[in-house]
Amino acid sequence: MRSTVCADANPKSFSMKHYYRIAEQIIAIEAPEAYFDLLPNYAPFISDENEATCLFTIFVHEHEMPSGDAWTHVFTDRSDEDMPRIEMYQQADEWLFRVSMYRDSEVVCAMRCSADWKQVDLYLQPQTARFAMDNTAMLVYAFATADKQTLLFHSSVIVWNGKAYMFLGHSGTGKSTHSQQWKAAFPDAELLNDDNPIVRILPDETVRVYGSPWSGKTPCYKNASAPVQALVQLAQAPINQITRLKMTQAYPYILASVSGLKVLPQMMDRLYTSIAKLLEISPVYRLECLPNPDAARLCAQTCSL
Repeated sequence: MRSTVCADANPKSFSMKHYYRIAEQIIAIEAPEAYFDLLPNYAPFISDENEATCLFTIFVHEHEMPSGDAWTHVFTDRSDEDMPRIEMYQQADEWLFRVSMYRDSEVVCAMRCSADWKQVDLYLQPQTARFAMDNTAMLVYAFATADKQTLLFHSSVIVWNGKAYMFLGHSGTGKSTHSQQWKAAFPDAELLNDDNPIVRILPDETVRVYGSPWSGKTPCYKNASAPVQALVQLAQAPINQITRLKMTQAYPYILASVSGLKVLPQMMDRLYTSIAKLLEISPVYRLECLPNPDAARLCAQTCSL
């Protein structure tokens, strides 16, 4: 294990390595000890696994960030003003990502990744260490599991009567609000994750959704899972009505809800295959609704059949 001296508040603090089991995959983070206090959302996922079973390891450095000048630029994501900006570069068998917290802000961290995603060197600034470590782990998890019939979703998930209902839609659609309506309508309904759950298609061709350390603005970090009963694309409307979608209708909604690198065809081919398999197994509905408990009752009545 590589050890480095922490240059933060406690200069005598050496690096430590922590392992986490997330949706049955083991990841590791090696960082100055004090930095783990910044990641309370990972505590439910702590594991005693070893290096041999690790999907990837993130090595945290407080060194100067690679500039990308000697690398080949692949793309820059400037999609949303209030979302992180990501610059991607390639050099031989490595990838370099330079990340800003917002579209027009300065770079706060850089990720240097091996081609197989197993080793990640993360260069960061101490004042933005939580953002850097958290987002690096989430992004690399999505990339490293793309060939494992595993999908990192943008979704809010409710578990009711032992089954999971996943609510999809772009930011601002009302996914979190609809989950709250389920809790109002059904007191025994529980929130599993409110932003980035993980879906796995298992060898027996069942589909499970897992909680993760990444739950957006809602602190819901559950190391738990449930079989997927239905996926529901939400749309705001003046009335409540629900329709089951055909696979061809559902596909673009699912594709828009999962994380991947569209500039890497091989990765996307694997995600396309996983999405197609998911749609063979799990039903998808479109719910046009008001933000009220009646919408949750209609959804439950229809999707639980």
